Order: sequence, then structure tokens, then C-alpha cells
Amino acid sequence: MSQERVRQWANLGGLSARQFTCGFCGNMVSSAQGWYTNNAPQEQVYVCPHCTRPTYFGDRGQVPGVAPGNEGANGPDETAKLYKEARLCVAIGSPTAAVLAARKLLMHIAVEEGATPGGNFLGYVEYLADNGYVPPRGKGWVDHIRKKGNEANHEIKLMTAVDATELISFSEMLLKFIYEFPGRVPGASE
Repeated sequence: MSQERVRQWANLGGLSARQFTCGFCGNMVSSAQGWYTNNAPQEQVYVCPHCTRPTYFGDRGQVPGVAPGNEGANGPDETAKLYKEARLCVAIGSPTAAVLAARKLLMHIAVEEGATPGGNFLGYVEYLADNGYVPPRGKGWVDHIRKKGNEANHEIKLMTAVDATELISFSEMLLKFIYEFPGRVPGASE
């Protein structure tokens, strides 16, 4: 552990060592540096020895948590940013927002690939399926994202981290199918 990095934080205290995956840098780390309060000893903030960012542990679990999916999904800038936003929503404990972002991601992909902006959501899903942007037997993924997104958007229902993680996984596969895998084939033209 680099003492130089840890010294960036003032008044660090010694805590019981904790092993965790840092929600910022994604590294599995062990740290005994951070803070606690006598008022709520179960609440602690640990400093990651790799990136030196703080991670909270308490009644909400680990914040930020670990974002599901893989970083750096290929795609146009706004599409990639929205995918990252969905992942980060899960990491901070906002699964309903993540589900809504995954739903919106379908709209962005459809418009990026030629669908008319301002259409209805079902039209975007059908555009993706009808124009070969959904892998064979993959229409169920897209329809599942649509249905869960509709529940989050139109019903008084909160989504779970399991719901959000599943939709992020499906979204990641769709991004790979549309943007990443075609570019991997040597000499392939679109």
C-alpha cells in the first residue's frame, strides 16, 4: 500500500481490515484505513489503497457498490454514456433508475441505427428486431427490457437490483452484437 496515496486523506484511523471490491476502480482490495463514528460503529468509510477513493459500509451495504456489466461497451458516445449511467445507478443502490436507463438505451440504439426520432417506444423495439439489430432468438431480451422498463415507468412499482442487473446484462449483449462484434471480423465491411 502506498503511504503517499493514503496521506492524501487527513486523520485516517485504523479500522479492522476489510476486503472488498472497490466500486470506483473495480479492484479487489483490503484496507484498514478509514473512519468510523462512535454514534454508529457499524458505519465505516474505508479508503481504497489502489485509487484512494472512499467507500461507505453501513445500513445500505457498500456505497458505491460494484457496477454490474463490463465497462467500456462499444457504441456511440451518448449510447455508451447511457449504458454507463445504468450500471452506476445499480452501484449506488438505484435499481429503478437503472431499469429506466436500460429502457431508454433501446431508444438511443434504435435512433442511432436509423429509426425516426419521436416515435413510440414499441416502434423502436420493432425497428431493432425488424432491421436485424437483434440477434436470432434475441427478441425476447429486447422485449424483456421493454416490459420491465414499462413496469418501472408506468406502474407504481420499484425495481430490484436483480431486475436492473439482468437488464444491464441484456443491454450489454445487444451493444456487443450491434457495435463490438461486427468490428472484430478482419476485413469485414458493414
